[in-house]
Amino acid sequence: MPDNVTDAGPDSPRHTWIASLISTVVTLPLAFFALVYSMLSPMACDSCSDAMADRFDASFGPAWTVSCFGLLLSLVILVASWVFTRRRPSAAIGLAVAAPATVLFTWVAFMTLINWP
Repeated sequence: MPDNVTDAGPDSPRHTWIASLISTVVTLPLAFFALVYSMLSPMACDSCSDAMADRFDASFGPAWTVSCFGLLLSLVILVASWVFTRRRPSAAIGLAVAAPATVLFTWVAFMTLINWP
């Protein structure tokens, strides 16, 4: 068989971009909804007493920081999956899977850190 025939091996970058594309289609809406939920969560304590509001506010600051950094990290992972599509296809697929998983992990961490009323 001639050398110019493309034989897609396990490390071939031929269709690696599909994993990054699917990850983009999943990660960006997930990150958007996680961010909107994080931004609107202080409304849960609008009718709280002063003591409950103080506890919620004390827990919201660190949880908001974790949410912002986690969502930023997921976007960095998503961009890295596109960068590694041609250079290291196996790493690109792993990063493409890690991006939406990072959004979900960030949302769970945010929900856990909040002291809900």
